[in-house]
Amino acid sequence: MLLEIFADTVCPWCYIGKRRLMRALANRPQPDLVIRWRAFQLNPGMPMAGIDRTQYMTAKFGSLERAQRVFDSVARVGRNEGINFYFDHIQRTPNTLRSHRLLQAAAKIGRESALLDRLYVSYFTYGVDIGDPEKLIKLAEDIGLPVETARAAVEGIPEIDLALAEDFQSRRLGITGVPYFIFNGRFGLSGAQEPEVLYSMFDLAREDDGERVAS
Repeated sequence: MLLEIFADTVCPWCYIGKRRLMRALANRPQPDLVIRWRAFQLNPGMPMAGIDRTQYMTAKFGSLERAQRVFDSVARVGRNEGINFYFDHIQRTPNTLRSHRLLQAAAKIGRESALLDRLYVSYFTYGVDIGDPEKLIKLAEDIGLPVETARAAVEGIPEIDLALAEDFQSRRLGITGVPYFIFNGRFGLSGAQEPEVLYSMFDLAREDDGERVAS
């Protein structure tokens, strides 16, 4: 079974969705499941240096008060999943392309999921600027990615083309929000769904596997 997940590294619902997926797999293991995290940029036009967080929130939500109400709601959901969101610690909203490049490099040594967790915790709990190349390299080093490999990735050698290609693919598929799960390349599921919904998708994908074998 193949599960592709389009997600962004500054998307709180993607963090929640990943936590719920892990909970679903802990309760109902899928031994032959292959997970691939795919790049999606919520803000593809974001300057590479990022922008001031207050400026970003005001532009997106219309006011800081409205943004705070939205984030308070997300934080409540996060607490139920054991996630500590501290949105007030975030000073800059980053461009996420470099972090996606780094995830692709980590995937080659089987450390993609570990790095993604590290990125989420660093950004949402401690307010680390995950658009900063040096900070990204340090996070990658923490999960076992060689420094030279991490530096090549964030500088765009050669993962930039793949990161942009995945983001472009998501637009062609009509994906406008993340997380977005695709099972066996055929069955799509949008949003940070509860484990019970994921169980149904596991069953559907496994039935699809069986039909392919039978044919």
